[in-house]
Amino acid sequence: MSSIASKRSKVEEIKERSNYLREPVATELLQDTTHFSEDAIQILKFHGSYQQDNRDNRIKGQEKDYQFMLRTRNPGGFIPPQLYLTLDRLASEYGNETLRVTTRQGFQIHGILKKNLKAAIAAIVKSMGSTLGACGDLNRNIMAPPAPYKNRPEYQLAWEYADHIADLLTPKTGAYYEIWLDGEMAITAEEAPEVKAARQSNGNGTVFHEGEEPIYGAQYMPRKFKCAVTVPGDNSVDLFTQDLTAVVITNKKGELQGFNIFAGGGLGRTHNKEETFARAADAIGYVAKDDIYNFVKAIVATQRDYGDRVSRRHARMKYLINDWGVDKFKTQVESYFGKPIAPQKKLPEFKYLDYLGWQEQGDGKLFLGISIDNGRVKDAGDWQLRTALREIVKQFQLPMRLTPSQSLILYEIDPGDRAAITAICDRYGVQINPEKIDPLYRYSMACPALPTCGLAITESERVIPSILDRINQVLDQVGLAKEPIVIRMTGCPNGCARPYMAELGFVGSFPEAYQVWLGGSPHQTRLARPFTERMPIAELESFLKPIFVYFQKSRRKAESFGDFCDRVGFEAIEQFMTTYQAKQEKNAGDQAVKSSKNRYRVGLEDDLYQALKTAATAQGKPMNQLAGEAIEAYLKTLS
Repeated sequence: MSSIASKRSKVEEIKERSNYLREPVATELLQDTTHFSEDAIQILKFHGSYQQDNRDNRIKGQEKDYQFMLRTRNPGGFIPPQLYLTLDRLASEYGNETLRVTTRQGFQIHGILKKNLKAAIAAIVKSMGSTLGACGDLNRNIMAPPAPYKNRPEYQLAWEYADHIADLLTPKTGAYYEIWLDGEMAITAEEAPEVKAARQSNGNGTVFHEGEEPIYGAQYMPRKFKCAVTVPGDNSVDLFTQDLTAVVITNKKGELQGFNIFAGGGLGRTHNKEETFARAADAIGYVAKDDIYNFVKAIVATQRDYGDRVSRRHARMKYLINDWGVDKFKTQVESYFGKPIAPQKKLPEFKYLDYLGWQEQGDGKLFLGISIDNGRVKDAGDWQLRTALREIVKQFQLPMRLTPSQSLILYEIDPGDRAAITAICDRYGVQINPEKIDPLYRYSMACPALPTCGLAITESERVIPSILDRINQVLDQVGLAKEPIVIRMTGCPNGCARPYMAELGFVGSFPEAYQVWLGGSPHQTRLARPFTERMPIAELESFLKPIFVYFQKSRRKAESFGDFCDRVGFEAIEQFMTTYQAKQEKNAGDQAVKSSKNRYRVGLEDDLYQALKTAATAQGKPMNQLAGEAIEAYLKTLS
């Protein structure tokens, strides 16, 4: 193994002196304070929690309104019924009355106070859950397609190997159970013998024989490490955004043969830092089924030993592969793996799938995919999703799978229970017919951003419903009603909702302003590109309308918005926008001249004048034109 760099970031030093993730969390948890120190915050992440504060409640000179977000680790999004009911209870007892499905198939509870953190984690563990490794510099929650097909072996294999790789890369330190359960070990499923053997076998330098962490060592990974397991053609997991993706390869009988491997994806970046960028994963090769665990170790060891531990902005594996090139990276992986990497097997085209509505499992039972706006499970007005889910899970004891698009799937449903479950959903206003869900809402995602995320530059989850409504209005105006565009929004450039793979991405760049990214694939197989650095959200309509007009006029048959933007290129889009704007201004000028002989002055109060000015700017119209249209529309209602 290479030696760890002598010059390291502050976080590297904190990890090394933490005694395998124990301190200073263990000591500070016992202190009667509302928050942890900066050192403890870094280690707390490994235990599955971020310290936050409610930025809406910040008052100069007063202590911040500290609270904690707790994130679960559920390989493949699996949530047994008892765990869901526990999480639902904790959201009421300690949280903010909501649960949030993450883009990595876990749950988050927001609003927990420090004094309740231990009780919340202990309850999760005792209900067959875990938060260990949901955050921090190690392998995060492993993703897998959520579809519970019992008659398609490749889907069952994806679940199985997601579980096994998660076990292989789970931290082995005793710190988690010592701190949160007073040393009491939870009852867990028996680990597969081949996983245990892989962790213990050194191979070619992939394992540490001293200390508590055979794979990670005392310093863990340079940054977070993200994995997925999927099947050919299924890109529900956004496979090109992962550090490591294994694609199940079976023979005609459905028997596992091996895995195609992709590596080096990642989306986090920093505004105005050109050395940081989003990157799509590369095809690495094929690995036989018996070698998969040793190969995963080889990839992890390469990033562990050669990833940047000086600059955290440059520490993800995507930068290592980008700096070295794929060939050098593969050579180093092969030195740990002990054999050459075979060429990839042929794959079909990958498609995005969300598995909504009623569907058959293939074994006589059913599953139900339920769309959740931005993953927020809550009761709000006529939409009582949280109450509906609680009632369904409690009555029918159903497991669920969380989806990478922040929705969920209830499965193992007896066909005889379908009517009763449908009735519960209807009673609480939960729409389960995907054809009746607005396409923009169905395919959109947004990060939490304000008020809890400390990195947020501007809003995301709280504003995206109004943003989607405004975009829908523009689409209607240009003849593109119900156009299914994949839209994703984040409040900062870290990219938690994966906006850089969207057809239309909004990335917070300034208060109430966003970078706009265009040209991603509707199936998330191609990176988008930044089209403009700062779009004030008040100018949304005037900015997007000419782009949508161009799309409507010049698209090819059945061409998606993202594919259109990628095909015609940004120069053509900018040219059309300029021409369109000039034409609009000329038409407005002609209209003003035409009506100049009969114009009369009308006085407005200041507030109404400012509101008219803002609306006119947003719609790209002169104020007198907008005022005239509004008055004319009102007068028609009187006739």
